[in-house]
Amino acid sequence: MANSNSKTKDFIDPTFLFRFEVDVQKADLEWTSKGLQLPETCRMPSFGALGGRKVFADVRLGWSEAGLGVHVLVNGKRQVPWCRETRLDESDGFHLWIDTRCSPNIHRATQYCHRFLFMPAGGGPRRERPIASLIEIHRARGNPKPIAPDALSIKTFARHDGYELRGLIPTAALTGFDPAEQSRLALYYAVIDRELGWQTLGAGPEYPVTEDPSLWADAVLN
Repeated sequence: MANSNSKTKDFIDPTFLFRFEVDVQKADLEWTSKGLQLPETCRMPSFGALGGRKVFADVRLGWSEAGLGVHVLVNGKRQVPWCRETRLDESDGFHLWIDTRCSPNIHRATQYCHRFLFMPAGGGPRRERPIASLIEIHRARGNPKPIAPDALSIKTFARHDGYELRGLIPTAALTGFDPAEQSRLALYYAVIDRELGWQTLGAGPEYPVTEDPSLWADAVLN
């Protein structure tokens, strides 16, 4: 008979026991016909691996006074991504949560909390057009200011075993974003894929990570 302590360890994701801190490096976010590129110094960790989740994507984030840049490379796929413009919450892609005020003790999102989705397909009549969108956070006490449909930039490139996407979130789309006054954010990301699973910054979907900012990591803008 297993003891209760071993059972507890089996059921508790180790990442749930910590609040992580990550660095987000300043970078050139010039947008070109190919999007933007971020160097290796901008690579984000995937602490979710501590809980047994796969690491199948190279995730990079960078910042400047212009906003936040995203560069994601997904590998190891045999199937096309499952993306639907009418079902954004469930679609494959890169999901990013940001609290521009870094409030670690709140459990419900405020107007400074954002959820962005960058997905490699799903738009247009044939579902081939990439989509970048701001999504409402469930149970939020407030919502960030609305953004124009074309406010977010995205470029995607198909690969033989996955895809690459590049995105830009301009400062105007980030309520409360002011690096000169506030150099700390809270953030969480998940690369969601129906074939490969969830690659996460921290705890996994068995916890309310999509709506509870206290489960996100601290991020320092360097």
